[in-house]
Amino acid sequence: MSTRDKVTLTTLLERKRSHQKFAVLTCYDYTHALIEEEAGVDAILVGDSAAQVILGHSTTLPATMDFLVTLAGAVRRGAPGAFLIGDMPYLSYHVNVEDAIRNAGRFMAEAGCDAVKVEVDGGMVATVEALARASIPVCAHLGLRPQAVHMAGGYRAQARDAESARRLIGDARAMEQAGACLLLLEAVPPEPARIVSEGTRLPVIGCGAGPACDGQVVVLHDMVGLTNGAAPRFVKRYADMRTEMARAIGAYLAEIRSGVYPATEHWYSMTAGEAAKLGDGS
Repeated sequence: MSTRDKVTLTTLLERKRSHQKFAVLTCYDYTHALIEEEAGVDAILVGDSAAQVILGHSTTLPATMDFLVTLAGAVRRGAPGAFLIGDMPYLSYHVNVEDAIRNAGRFMAEAGCDAVKVEVDGGMVATVEALARASIPVCAHLGLRPQAVHMAGGYRAQARDAESARRLIGDARAMEQAGACLLLLEAVPPEPARIVSEGTRLPVIGCGAGPACDGQVVVLHDMVGLTNGAAPRFVKRYADMRTEMARAIGAYLAEIRSGVYPATEHWYSMTAGEAAKLGDGS
């Protein structure tokens, strides 16, 4: 059980007001959630990136509501003290407002999330307003939107010219007016990110958006070196767990093949005198 105070939206708002940075990580299972909880991670995002990291897809698009709600519930059980954000997957909020409310409500009611994340632009104001009216806290995700990867022509940094940066800033303001509780900026230069962060009362989470954001989020597997290939340029690798796990697995294989494992200390003994009664089993 967690021994720390529960991190809530009020906690994050107070961090914003007092200029205290907060840390966010992705998580997709109970075991890693326990570790993040013990470390004191402020907020956890159960991201649709699970489609890539966990299932091996090339994009986030195959993630489903059932899949992510199941993962979010596991993470909640492992990290009861963290602020938990469920990531609304592709087509879970695009078709109509009713679907958006119903699906977002599943994250809140079934998984115990504290908020949902929705990839947005200026055209999503009505959806964010409807979710807010339904008492569902929304983290509005702006900048690079992985669910729109095909429209964007790939994973590209956004708001790199003045016109698109002004559009991003305007969309952020529109999301705040629509009732969003948090903003997330992905792959955005620090200049527009600073304007957004300084111009809103909402906590702003950066994902490759520079140092002015109130919090930072990266994919856990990227940060500890578990993913295959290069991580995004904004990710600092704090460990090389992939190499360490490969070493451990290699040692396990070698000991099994050589007969070193299992040794005496790894098996169970019969009660004294019972082995003799067993004989050869005939």
